[in-house]
Amino acid sequence: MKKISIIVPAYNEEKFIAKTIETILVSNSLNLKKEIIIVDDGSTDNTPLILKRLQKKYQKIKTIFNNKNQGKGSSLKQGFLISKGDVVLVQDADLEYDPENYPLLLEPFVKNNADVVYGSRFVSNRPHRILYFWHYVFNLFLTTLSNIFTNLNLTDMETGYKVFKGELIRKIAKKLKSKRFGFEPEITAKIAKIKGLKIYEVGISYWGRTYEEGKKIKLIDGIKAIWEVIRFNLFH
Repeated sequence: MKKISIIVPAYNEEKFIAKTIETILVSNSLNLKKEIIIVDDGSTDNTPLILKRLQKKYQKIKTIFNNKNQGKGSSLKQGFLISKGDVVLVQDADLEYDPENYPLLLEPFVKNNADVVYGSRFVSNRPHRILYFWHYVFNLFLTTLSNIFTNLNLTDMETGYKVFKGELIRKIAKKLKSKRFGFEPEITAKIAKIKGLKIYEVGISYWGRTYEEGKKIKLIDGIKAIWEVIRFNLFH
């Protein structure tokens, strides 16, 4: 492995995006050359202006600008399809997930020839911010429901840290349907159906943010996720 592609979907992240990119740039990627792909998903704040400035400053950055908001799933699909990395990592734009976790996420690829790695917020002894109880309960419910259909024993299906072999995710990306947060159950269902994949889970730190700080996922997205777990496991 020589290169890692880091896909960053961003929507109205003017407070965080510059720090996120700069943190990614100095992060430890186990000597893998970084390709940073940011998909601005129709931001209406200063995020596009900040990204244009960063793109001029750093040659490693590639940026896609959507004219209107399409959703996290659509943004990730765009990023996956133009990526060139041997490994492809999903990075949220708000630093809820800290790039200091990259060595933990990449270790199974280096040592165990992993195909997929999930970063779990629930099996780690690393720091995580205490926030919403019902979010925690619903995450566990969705993970359990997903596991029932996939026969995987994940602890955190909804995690924002998902890492894939490049060839694998580029092949899967062509078939992705979900435009918003349904990406999580959809990609999990799709990898579970591929025989012989080596899927790993590692514990990560987590610095969740409040709705006042800009958290975007809503109750309706959680309710939709129940249907999406069923839909992508039984009908796709």
